[in-house]
Amino acid sequence: MDVQIVPVKQEEAPILHNLMQYYIYEFSEYLHDIKLEEDGRFEPFKLDGYWTEPHLRALFIKVDDQLAGFVLLEATSDSSPNSVNEFFVLKPYKRKGVGKKAAFEVFKRWHGNWVVAQLKENKPAQAFWNRVIDEYTNGEYEQLEDHEKRTIQSFTL
Repeated sequence: MDVQIVPVKQEEAPILHNLMQYYIYEFSEYLHDIKLEEDGRFEPFKLDGYWTEPHLRALFIKVDDQLAGFVLLEATSDSSPNSVNEFFVLKPYKRKGVGKKAAFEVFKRWHGNWVVAQLKENKPAQAFWNRVIDEYTNGEYEQLEDHEKRTIQSFTL
């Protein structure tokens, strides 16, 4: 299984917005104020900055050239940490190593300080990120909770 991380081109924004509907649907389990709009879709994310701001990156996750998910990443300067803003793998690709391979590739491409945050209620995401970050860093990371009730892993590559 070949997992690739591919930059999302601006003209591919509609594809990313479509994928994000699945992500928002899954996320609505943890944020109960997420509601459908009148047209039966969730409110779209504001993505314009991912093509105009140099520190923001939108990436598709592909498996054997098929869309399998996405990563929204903030890759900043040496003074601020890189951050995984959003990370999503479609259900048919979960528990097959796709998310781990995608995360490893992102960490490999963007060195420096990192923070990865999950909602405290999102236990599956916490378990995933703890496993992945523990393996990638050989256990060299910190975990804390912030005032927004998120679990955060912090590490340096």
